[in-house]
Amino acid sequence: MNKSISNKILFQSVSALIQEAQHIVVRNVNTTMLITYFEIGRMIVEEELNGKHRAEYAEQIVLQLSIDLTKEFGRGYSKSNLEYMRQFYKTYQKRIVQSVIGQSKKAQIAQSLIGQSQFPFSLSWTHYIQLLKIESEAERSFYEIEATQNHWSVRELQRQFNSAIYERVALSRDKKGVKALAKKGQVIEKSTDALKSHYVLEFLNLKEDKRYSENDLETAIIDKLEHFMMELGKGFLFEGRQKRFTFEGDSFFVDLVFYNRFLKCFVLFDLKIGKLTHQDIGQMQMYVNYYDRKIKLSEENSTIGIILCKEENKTVVEFTLPENNNQIFAKAYKQILPSKEDLKKQLHSPKV
Repeated sequence: MNKSISNKILFQSVSALIQEAQHIVVRNVNTTMLITYFEIGRMIVEEELNGKHRAEYAEQIVLQLSIDLTKEFGRGYSKSNLEYMRQFYKTYQKRIVQSVIGQSKKAQIAQSLIGQSQFPFSLSWTHYIQLLKIESEAERSFYEIEATQNHWSVRELQRQFNSAIYERVALSRDKKGVKALAKKGQVIEKSTDALKSHYVLEFLNLKEDKRYSENDLETAIIDKLEHFMMELGKGFLFEGRQKRFTFEGDSFFVDLVFYNRFLKCFVLFDLKIGKLTHQDIGQMQMYVNYYDRKIKLSEENSTIGIILCKEENKTVVEFTLPENNNQIFAKAYKQILPSKEDLKKQLHSPKV
């Protein structure tokens, strides 16, 4: 074997080993930190119980503990952080196997839990601080599952929460589907599973009060493609923009083409900066038909078409598309973050 090739293979092997070791160290550090904070929270709660739930006693405990720990160990033990630890324990105590905690000495609890095959916490402490701010248990569980499965950074978790993805996904489901979100997250099995009530494109920085063309909208999306795909959700792969097809001398262009690996089908996007018209639906129907008959493979599922428009027209959609439609959808896009309060009201209305 060539010596340079042999050296390269050796380097790659050693490099892979070091990277894996680094990942293990990071995971163990995070695991140990979470267990430590969980245990600190437990100790605070137990001490508070000894004080017979007096609010002023609980306040005094956390404040004095913060002062003492900061003197001994430095940063990381502020009063607010200790309060998060207390909340962390109270929120997630059911996840820890009680027999392990009961049978282990305090000094051995971390080691006992780390040795379990399935550690119950997979995100960072900063992630959990954000999750603890969510009051609804079902909503909190949804965001935790999605952040874990999609490897969301803390910043992305904050963005998804601020854009009310839970409410927007839940509004497209029935009661049974809403309950499933808290247990499984967003599962993509049929076309409607991949949809939200509307899409939030605040990251494009297109001002509401300024005029822009459909080409400007498309270009802005391409420039922020990673953000746009995160907004679309799970399983989307970018295929191309302005995909051209021609028949009988006429050329047509699909604005954006994606493929969803869970649905195993093409997803076409047509961008409209105005109010939806029946001509828009007819145009998308032609695009979908073309892809179904000329592009998709026999083992792939039917193409989905999404008309992303500034303003929906539900009446036009209702009377243009068949009642059992599962291929073509009109969805509005918003340029500012939605009101979570309004979406929650819609979600908890008798219609859902």
